[in-house]
Amino acid sequence: MTAERLRIVRGREWARPVRPARREVLSAVPELEEGRPPLLFVPGFGHGAWAFAEHWLEYAASRGFPAHALSMRGHGGSEPAPEATLRSYTHDVVQVAARLPRRVVLVGHGAGARVVAHALARYPVRAAVLVAPVLGGWGTFGTALRRNPVGTLPAVFGGGLRLSRRQLFSRELPDGQARQYVSRLGRAGRRAQWQLLTGREPEPAVGRPPVLVLGSPDDRVVPPAALTRAARRYASAPLLFPGMGHDLMLDARWREPIDAILDWLEKDPAPTAG
Repeated sequence: MTAERLRIVRGREWARPVRPARREVLSAVPELEEGRPPLLFVPGFGHGAWAFAEHWLEYAASRGFPAHALSMRGHGGSEPAPEATLRSYTHDVVQVAARLPRRVVLVGHGAGARVVAHALARYPVRAAVLVAPVLGGWGTFGTALRRNPVGTLPAVFGGGLRLSRRQLFSRELPDGQARQYVSRLGRAGRRAQWQLLTGREPEPAVGRPPVLVLGSPDDRVVPPAALTRAARRYASAPLLFPGMGHDLMLDARWREPIDAILDWLEKDPAPTAG
């Protein structure tokens, strides 16, 4: 058995399996099957599959990509899970990905990008995309505390992390629409929130797949330096969309980043050598 295989099958997973959970998956498929890899969108903490169903799912399908969005346990229409952990979120992603007919492209947003980074060590993806990635650590906490102290401090003591309209969206998005989106936000499990701040770094990805990192230099959740660090981890540079907020998939110019993602995939990026 190879070392890479050993990273996928771990003794702890067999000895202490993750509890099964009912998961919501929303899908949009092309009218004509073209054999393109399916996309699995993984939303950030507090968001559900609805965040991608608003625009990106149907748009990706219109360009020939089968598109699916997962609500991790405790989010969206999935079953409640107040004690969920990053491990259980990762399990949700891997389980859904493994049931799709072809190797998927994982697309993680915000803290969902951290979950995707962990999933890459357990599932051999075709490629991955990290959108405005919140990869965790105390640097992430410090940034959140400076920019949103009222919404961030409760998360340290087991409360919910609250994000504001100003953090998530640009001024281009109409206030009514922004308020509607903010009202739909839920909360992650308190253990998962804490692990995002203190947890270990993700293990290396299986098979060294190509990874695209994108975000906005005007994001009030993820600073430009964090985007650069995330991209360097995968030997690339971030693709930037100035003037957009953290929730690129819901902001006024939502079409620009999804076009960039699909254009990149249509070039059929090759796995990284080595």
